[in-house]
Amino acid sequence: MKIALLGFGNVGRALACLLHRHRGRFPFSIAGIHTLRHGTAYGEQGLPEHPVFGPHAPSVEQFLDKARADVLVELTPLNPVSGEPAISHIRAAFARGLHVVTANKGPVAHAYAALKEEADRAGVQFLFEATVLDGAPIFRLVRRTLPGVRLLGFTGVLNSTSTIVIEAMERNLNLEDGVEQARQLGVTEADPWYDLAGWDAATKTAVLANVLMDARTKPQEVDTRGIGRLTAKRMTDFAAKGKTVRLVSRARRTSAGIRLRVRAEVLNVTDLLASTSGTSNLLLLHLDEIGTIGVVSVSPTLEQTAYGIFTDLVEIFASCNRTTQAVLN
Repeated sequence: MKIALLGFGNVGRALACLLHRHRGRFPFSIAGIHTLRHGTAYGEQGLPEHPVFGPHAPSVEQFLDKARADVLVELTPLNPVSGEPAISHIRAAFARGLHVVTANKGPVAHAYAALKEEADRAGVQFLFEATVLDGAPIFRLVRRTLPGVRLLGFTGVLNSTSTIVIEAMERNLNLEDGVEQARQLGVTEADPWYDLAGWDAATKTAVLANVLMDARTKPQEVDTRGIGRLTAKRMTDFAAKGKTVRLVSRARRTSAGIRLRVRAEVLNVTDLLASTSGTSNLLLLHLDEIGTIGVVSVSPTLEQTAYGIFTDLVEIFASCNRTTQAVLN
């Protein structure tokens, strides 16, 4: 199965390493990589783990035409305001009969229902397991293992940068020190303001609501307040009282519709939500038949995000094989 990568940052490089490591079991090859920074590379027989880039392709459409891949992996930076240009990249892939895997939250937060319909019409798959909780399975968990249940809501600590900044303030460091620590770990958005203002968490909240609750919402419709007003003094004062703060995403069904919000909430240090530290994330799903279940991603790294993408590629590969076998039979 030939893969075209759009974007080759930290996650893209981790994915390339993972694909090469498992090439004995899974016949994936990278047919092309297109970036704004490095240029474009093509490999009819598959690119090496560390490719040599040539001149930029004139457009994403021309890159896809020349790469002749089976799947587009869309890894461009998040635009929480509109989801573009990633949405257009995905539509260009659908128009060429390509499956799409993305770790970019923007398209799912802004246009999930429309993109899913377009993928269905084109007879291709649109998967995005790595958009919310790195490599931990959320959408596959619900889709495959929870038949007959209705999601009533969810609660989560979904943004690592905010947690790292809060923990830095508890050590009497300032906000900028915390952002730098998060940047060194490679977990900040390209613009860390998206993390601090709550945009990243709001975008993940919209993704979950759109996919799991058919909310058809956007990040702008999530009631959001970030952590920008927190200070080291406030955090040390909270700590002295046995409390801490986490940026918490919440969704719940009501008679008036689905309510979504992101807040910097003051929590007892014994609260389950407060147990997340560093890059760890937590998501609780509130279900009508079985109550609340949770998924925890403990100290994930870029490799876990790459693995989330890898699992989507494996699902597409397996599905294509089943389809081929059915035709042959």
